[in-house]
Amino acid sequence: MEATDVLANMKMLIALLLWAILLVLCWPLALFLLFVWPILWLLAIPFRVFATVMAAMLALVGLLLFLPARVLGHRHP
Repeated sequence: MEATDVLANMKMLIALLLWAILLVLCWPLALFLLFVWPILWLLAIPFRVFATVMAAMLALVGLLLFLPARVLGHRHP
């Protein structure tokens, strides 16, 4: 297993444990979150797509700005 897989699994385990604690302490809120969380996740998708597109555009702008230096043979230390 890679380190990112282990980290993702650990985050999921912690989230499940916190939800179980919330279920014991305040079950109406836990059940509400169980149904609302997927809706919030779906509403966040356009923002994630926008962030990905903006990161790609900024990478492209950086590539174009540093292209003359790369053509002239400048190397990063």
